[in-house]
Amino acid sequence: MAERVAALHAAITADDEPAVLIAHSAGCLTTVVWAGRHTGPVRGALLVTPPYLDPQWTPGPDDPPDYAFAAVPREKLPFRTTLVASRTDPYTTYAQFEQYAEDWGAELFDAGDAGHLETASGYGPWPDGERLVDALG
Repeated sequence: MAERVAALHAAITADDEPAVLIAHSAGCLTTVVWAGRHTGPVRGALLVTPPYLDPQWTPGPDDPPDYAFAAVPREKLPFRTTLVASRTDPYTTYAQFEQYAEDWGAELFDAGDAGHLETASGYGPWPDGERLVDALG
């Protein structure tokens, strides 16, 4: 996790132009952890189906040593955020998506019966995603 957060920080700070972040699944958690530790030129973020981790969860002995997802920040993000939620995601209930959106100050986009919104769920081109990114500016 530390390497992912460091790589995101390097990418964001490599340019003065504000970034629009687009993340899926665990990448959403990387984005939120980054925002809790760093600042940088970010215009907005599209977070697509982040997996829910209970705040009381702790890493097990088989998890990587830097598995920091246990400490997913629950504070409002410092940039405009849209969270895409699926009603049939195998990793997160719709109510958990709603809680993330509330905690992070994100607008919630209901993608309906979309699974985890990846190719295994039947997704290829996603016009709604393009519209959501455009709306972030």
